Amino acid sequence: MGASWLHGVCNENSLAPLIRCLGLKLYRTSGDNSVLYDHDLESYALFGRDGHQVSQQLVIEVGETFERILKETVKVRDEHANDMSLQQAISIVLERHPHLRQEGLAYEVLQWYICRMEAWFAADVDTISLKNWDQEHVLTGGHGLMVQGYYPVIKALAEGLDIRLNHRVAKIIQRYNRVIVTVENGTTFVADAAIITVPLGVLKANTIKFEPELPEWKVSAISDLGVGNENKIALRFSTVFWPNVEVLGTVAPTSYACGYFLNLHKATGHPVLVYMAAGRFAYDIEKLSDEEAVKLVMAQLRKMLPDAAEPIQYLFSRWGTDPDSLGSYSCDLVGKPADLYERFCAPVDNLYFAGEAASVDHSGSVHGAYSSGIAAAEDCRRRLSLLHGISDLFQIVLREEMSTEVMVPLQISRM
Repeated sequence: MGASWLHGVCNENSLAPLIRCLGLKLYRTSGDNSVLYDHDLESYALFGRDGHQVSQQLVIEVGETFERILKETVKVRDEHANDMSLQQAISIVLERHPHLRQEGLAYEVLQWYICRMEAWFAADVDTISLKNWDQEHVLTGGHGLMVQGYYPVIKALAEGLDIRLNHRVAKIIQRYNRVIVTVENGTTFVADAAIITVPLGVLKANTIKFEPELPEWKVSAISDLGVGNENKIALRFSTVFWPNVEVLGTVAPTSYACGYFLNLHKATGHPVLVYMAAGRFAYDIEKLSDEEAVKLVMAQLRKMLPDAAEPIQYLFSRWGTDPDSLGSYSCDLVGKPADLYERFCAPVDNLYFAGEAASVDHSGSVHGAYSSGIAAAEDCRRRLSLLHGISDLFQIVLREEMSTEVMVPLQISRM
């Protein structure tokens, strides 16, 4: 329902040692520099509104045109001092280069490419920053689906730790060299410092009260960072009735009306399709009941495959309204200040901030969240070592364990 990919299947990825050590399998869904980000055109089937499959040649040609359009937006960015939305930049490009405009079915395929881009950012193209959309540091090695999910990683990291579940924090009181954390049932915890890793959406909603209030430079960083939303509807069937491709997609006159299903059968062997919804559509679909949402996506599936069976089980994420997330992951909004991520991850005395939104180079990713947590923990350790006059002997346990690990290759497949 949540994070599923390792973005950057390479040893440079901070999670690679742990994934190797645990022997977890990855299913590669794309190589480097795919126009579809974490998917590619190696294994897909797109369908028009009439239910007919779109020719592979047309999809490839429109994809190449989309890449040319995106390259031209870089020129638009260089010409304008002020930021604008990526959609506005695309409009300028198409005005200058009418030959790049698409019509009919090709136009609808172009909208599907935009839909896929919106899924990567978990935001609509009219809110994505032209200045920053292509500035993230994407690791090499392509993208790999975690076949067993991220739970084995979380389980390994949690081993031996005192973790209190169902303790929703209500207030954080900051005192000189002390932090008092109060949870909803009134229980308090006192510590030398605190590392805050709640999702950005929760911080933006002010559901946790800080005493004293956070400084303006921190509050504005929280306020100015965007939060995207991407939801999944996982459908389990009694048998596989769909083509043996990784992605099934429907094209439409707008990116909002386009859609796609991820075929988990190829990666896991289970008869499961996962419908992906991002941006405004992700919020709109949360207004429906589970049954209504399943009915909606099954109607899309039956446009492609009229004989599609009813699912025997389903799961529906609601990240935008879940009080413990209030969104999926951070995104770059139009006109954001350049130092936003640096301000967000900067400590406030003995309060440290970590999570994907605190990762300057790898926001929106699990390895970005993990790396920012390691960095915050090391900053906290250094501060407490100096404060208490302790020599720099104790280290983060996981880092030591990983340094003694025997190098084994990442287990990557693609069928």
